[in-house]
Amino acid sequence: MIKFHSFYKNIAVAVLMLIAFSCSDPWNDRNTANEANIDKSLAEAISSSSEFSEFSKVLVATGYDKVLASSKNFTVFVPSNAAMSQVPVSIINDPVALKQFVGNHIALTSFSSVRDTDEVQIEMQSKKFLMLKGSATIDDATIIKADMLASNGIYHIIDKPLTPKLNIWQFVASQSETSMMSADLLALKEFNIYQADSVKKALSESVGAGFLSDSLTNSFLTNVYNLNNEKNSYTLFLMENDGYTEETDKMKAYTIKSTTDSTATYAKYFTVRDMVFNKKYEPSELPSTLTSRFGVEYDVDKTQIVGEPIRLSNGIVYIMKKVDVPLAKRLVPIVIQGESFDIRYNMSNSIASIIRDFFLPSAENINDVFVLNPGSALPRLVYQNRLKDLYSTTYRVHWRAINNKTTVFSQTISIGGNYVVTGSTFTFVNPLKTLIYTPVPINNFNEVFVGDFTPLQSGNILNLTLLGANTATNGQNSLALDYLKIVPVVK
Repeated sequence: MIKFHSFYKNIAVAVLMLIAFSCSDPWNDRNTANEANIDKSLAEAISSSSEFSEFSKVLVATGYDKVLASSKNFTVFVPSNAAMSQVPVSIINDPVALKQFVGNHIALTSFSSVRDTDEVQIEMQSKKFLMLKGSATIDDATIIKADMLASNGIYHIIDKPLTPKLNIWQFVASQSETSMMSADLLALKEFNIYQADSVKKALSESVGAGFLSDSLTNSFLTNVYNLNNEKNSYTLFLMENDGYTEETDKMKAYTIKSTTDSTATYAKYFTVRDMVFNKKYEPSELPSTLTSRFGVEYDVDKTQIVGEPIRLSNGIVYIMKKVDVPLAKRLVPIVIQGESFDIRYNMSNSIASIIRDFFLPSAENINDVFVLNPGSALPRLVYQNRLKDLYSTTYRVHWRAINNKTTVFSQTISIGGNYVVTGSTFTFVNPLKTLIYTPVPINNFNEVFVGDFTPLQSGNILNLTLLGANTATNGQNSLALDYLKIVPVVK
């Protein structure tokens, strides 16, 4: 009995101890240790310690001491005096640079080391974005003491200054005197790759942004990625001059325009647009194959990387001897889905086109368009703005057109041309090329080559037309299309 009673007594003590430990909050315990300045503003808390006297001086010099004395909540990453000794004199002696520097250590609202997510991107008062990782690092600085509390926020002590970095576009601009690729990227402010680019520039001027606002007026920034954007992260491959020249020279035969200069400019644009990616890839994360936003997939030869990557405020730049993109990869096929037509002509029946959803014998589920009885000769389905950024080379046209009816019919493709509508009639004029009529046999589920065409210059073609037979006989003037595949040919 005595042993039995003793056993339960020990159990009760253990349970009480477990409850006591469970009720203890380590965060509260740590806060208690860091609450010495809880009644002081951030400005007062930072200035009260001799350990931060150098940072306190620049707070006063820039007026940020008054900001940190306000009622708003802030987070401050405070460099120790040892860290402040690393700040270049050029920043200390430049009032504008100094204010940007100090602002790069201050964020609106409180960010503690205890969060739902380990990593959080913080917008600083400098308008730069820095990555806070747990209680360990902010950008490339180590947090040596975290979660110091004040009446209007929180501050962390760091081992090095958070000197504002250039963003990728600013870095590109800084290299323009020696880097041909950088110079060509900047020059796209003066050249309109697309007609819409000139509209954007006019709008920029009319709303007061000014022609020099690169983010609105540079054809690369508006059509590829805005490398001025501090909120996103990017990776840029910046080629050295010899490798860059080699790549752009490869493209000139495919970007033929009306002048030699415009041909060269387009060759450069269609080279550099595939050199940037909407993600920051550290060396350990850099994949062996990347695909640009324009569908160009190529191998990344890491042996061509020169030196260490350049880490910037909105991403990373790799200096490359060259980035060799095979032309077969660069010239991406165009695929047009049959059911996504824009206009139909010469179809007098009220329900002439049918979008089908069915399974092929291979169990592949597809959508296509099938026009069984158009009611008129030469029925047409028109696809607009699908032939964009065509290269000056021959394109081979393939289709998959599925006829599961009982009559074989013929159809063709017309490239280019204009539609002029007058009342209830229309006239189709000046096609670049109309392919020969091709029969659509019954139950052929394979892709078929139907002809080719060659643009006169690189650029856009507005209209592509699926054209039925010149007969009003039902069944013989049908149209069918699952997809078109338009494949550029390497010269």
